[in-house]
Amino acid sequence: MASQRNASVVSAGGTHHQVHEERMQVTSVFTKRGEHAVLDHEADADEEVLVALGYKQEFKRDLTWIESFSVSFSVLGLLPSIASTLGYNLAFSGQAGSVWGWIVAGVLIQSVVFGMAELCSSMPTAGGLYYAAAVLAPEGWGPFASWCVGWSNFLGFSTGPCSVNYALASMIIAAAEVANENYVGKVWHVYLTFLLILIIQGLLTMQSTKFLGRMNVVGTVANMVVLIIFIIWLPAASIQRPKFNDNQTVWVNLQNGTEWPMGWSFIMGFLSVIWTMSGYDTPFHLSEESVPRFSIILVIAYTVKDVAEVVAGPYGQPMASLCVQVLGKNSGLAMFALNIIAQFFVGQGCTIASSRVIFAYSRDGAIPGSRWWSRVNQKTKTPVNCIWFVLTIAALLGLLAFASPVAIGAVFSIGAIGQYIAFVTPIGLKLFFARDKFRPGPWNLGKFSKPVGAVAVSFLLLIIPALVFPAVKGADLTDLTMNYTCLIYGGPMMFAIIYYAVSARHWFKGPRVNIEHVIHGDEHVLHGDVLEGSESHSDRAEVSEKKI
Repeated sequence: MASQRNASVVSAGGTHHQVHEERMQVTSVFTKRGEHAVLDHEADADEEVLVALGYKQEFKRDLTWIESFSVSFSVLGLLPSIASTLGYNLAFSGQAGSVWGWIVAGVLIQSVVFGMAELCSSMPTAGGLYYAAAVLAPEGWGPFASWCVGWSNFLGFSTGPCSVNYALASMIIAAAEVANENYVGKVWHVYLTFLLILIIQGLLTMQSTKFLGRMNVVGTVANMVVLIIFIIWLPAASIQRPKFNDNQTVWVNLQNGTEWPMGWSFIMGFLSVIWTMSGYDTPFHLSEESVPRFSIILVIAYTVKDVAEVVAGPYGQPMASLCVQVLGKNSGLAMFALNIIAQFFVGQGCTIASSRVIFAYSRDGAIPGSRWWSRVNQKTKTPVNCIWFVLTIAALLGLLAFASPVAIGAVFSIGAIGQYIAFVTPIGLKLFFARDKFRPGPWNLGKFSKPVGAVAVSFLLLIIPALVFPAVKGADLTDLTMNYTCLIYGGPMMFAIIYYAVSARHWFKGPRVNIEHVIHGDEHVLHGDVLEGSESHSDRAEVSEKKI
């Protein structure tokens, strides 16, 4: 084993400092197996910031900037994410509701985007959400805040591979029904296809980071090409006469597809916007992807003629019904097949992102069985156990399809609710409790920080009830039409809170919050000499672990 050395860390302006490892309290999965986390090399700037925040780099940094962007881009998707949730906004409020829903929700979501970007600039860690919660919570509440945020984000991300890949399986079966009019897909056909997709994606995600980066570049190109083809082909090749709906239909005539008041039905349609505009690294990319997604919605709103047929069509997939209705059987099937290809890469990106985020939580012992899930494969340097853990959760959640379409549909709401609660909670803590504890990073909102945070928190309080409401009420509300989001999300969260109260509060201390919350903006936190890659005898660095 290499001798212990001084670790090079960096502060805000790029100044290098040395800190002896014994005083760094670095969290590493290797230390849990009795190995000391030795930094026996000269770290680059990114690794130095990670070490300063209390973590040892576990994965190989084999991604170029374009590959890193491609992973995030694949998670967010463009056309596939719209296709997966198309039935919600069209069913709840029609074409006009879909268009205005994207405008209103898209603008409000930017408050979450800017708030998250400010936090990411201040605390750039892989587990940034629950790290931020620990830092910004009132004194003594840090572990509980990070525990709740971590579990909410865990639930949100663990449903990602299920929702995306079950939608992909449904699309494949729908394509088979379009191609063969005599074939009628069954739920178990969809589920077996879903399991096959999970296995394929698991085997792919096990590979090296370099391989995954290159594959996601291919996925990004595929997504962009399919998007361009859809936006041009659908209106240009429409077989409908007239080709386009009038402006009154697209912008004015709201349709209420629920038994609730029109205004509430309109807000319930935000699910499509919220679900498609969430995912790993979302704050960095939401703004730039709002425009192309809105273009997709406009194309759909102007070309779809029979909303009822699209929402409740014979194929069980609104996008399949839309393509066939507008383009005809053969051309519609071809367009839909392109969407299926793009959807696969979205599912792959979700699997990668979910496994990495859950790994970050496992590293701090926040999830039962963390010792197993936080293991890193020595050959590929990827969290193989965590990958199969995520996919096993997806397979179990997929069983909800045998209960009812509404039950499996709740997975989409859970993903949206789980992630947005995790997104907005640190923003709310910063708004109401942080006071002087928050130290802005290089990118910050300045005097607009509090107003933007207030809008983000208010938006969350508005959408959470809307996402758990069923579309019907009274005598029409049965076990087959009930919205089970409260149960499927609330049950595990209740377990997590009880588990914390009974056991975890005695041993879970939250993420390591080193050096009194070191941020890029602080030059005065560390003092020492520059590490030159050799043994150092300086003991001047003073590092403290923040009490949370």
